[in-house]
Amino acid sequence: MTSNVNYGLWYDFRNPAPWQENFESFYASRLGQIADAEALGFNSVWLTEHHFCEDGYTPSPLVIAAAIAARTRAMHIGTNLMLLPLHDPVRMAEDAATVSLLSGGRFDLGVGIGYRQLEFDQFGRQLSHRPSLVEEGIEILRRSWSGEPVNFSGKRFTVGDLRVLPAPVHTPKILLGGMAPPAIERAARVADGFLSTGGLGLDNYCEALVSQGKSLDDGNVILGCWAIIAEDPEAEAARIADHILYQTNAYIQWGAFGPPEQATLYDDVFSAIENGLYELWDADMAVTKLKTLVADYPMIRDIHFWAQFPGEPLESGNRRLQYIAEKVLPRLR
Repeated sequence: MTSNVNYGLWYDFRNPAPWQENFESFYASRLGQIADAEALGFNSVWLTEHHFCEDGYTPSPLVIAAAIAARTRAMHIGTNLMLLPLHDPVRMAEDAATVSLLSGGRFDLGVGIGYRQLEFDQFGRQLSHRPSLVEEGIEILRRSWSGEPVNFSGKRFTVGDLRVLPAPVHTPKILLGGMAPPAIERAARVADGFLSTGGLGLDNYCEALVSQGKSLDDGNVILGCWAIIAEDPEAEAARIADHILYQTNAYIQWGAFGPPEQATLYDDVFSAIENGLYELWDADMAVTKLKTLVADYPMIRDIHFWAQFPGEPLESGNRRLQYIAEKVLPRLR
């Protein structure tokens, strides 16, 4: 049942105070972890994007994707997700095509609409323009990768009689994330797949496919899973509590889950887990939950887990990866 599903890792490359490492060694060690994870049996890796963050949250995921391609042989590489409205879609098309060529076609491009005012201000874009920026951006990406002249004119972008070369040999899938119903409908309508955060929106996505006259067999779900998987997951959560709280409170402060001025920050890790996206699983529960998820939603093609929480020591994340590789992955395949 689950043999056609990739199981992988999710990275934000955050390196916050008070745990901050030298960024050169930080990047080198994480690339080493990814190469080791491929040998352990993880078969995908996903990168996310933000800008102007004190902790260095990945500003350049496509650069890192190319570095991962050089360090791995078969691992699938993707973004979950890049902020398409902040980018020039032609430049994004060029960079993504280059990653696809460098990786032998192992790359897919996941994008979303973004939500941080700071980023939009700096890149000269308006939050209110996000829907048109995304839809026109996706159309330009597709035309750019065709090898034919783009010839696009819209509300936000105009691209003339230009060919964007080299074109990818294996065209990346364009995956679109979102949590609100209009964003999920857009993913079903214009993208090659849906990036689901924590399993949210799966039923909405299925309904949107059907309402557009598409088959559920046409669906494609890439699922970022927030489960913390360990032999004693409660003890694991308590041990890395500061890192979990840092992650969830940062997203709340940015407005990922609603207006930041209305949000309440967590000071207790188990409240954050109970009220947030996190789940605590041991191996048996992980196998049961993941098998059920894939049985209920056979369009799921990839499930990936946070490899490292912000500021967490590498050895700490490595222990969880080893546990998943030994106790979970073989039972899913």
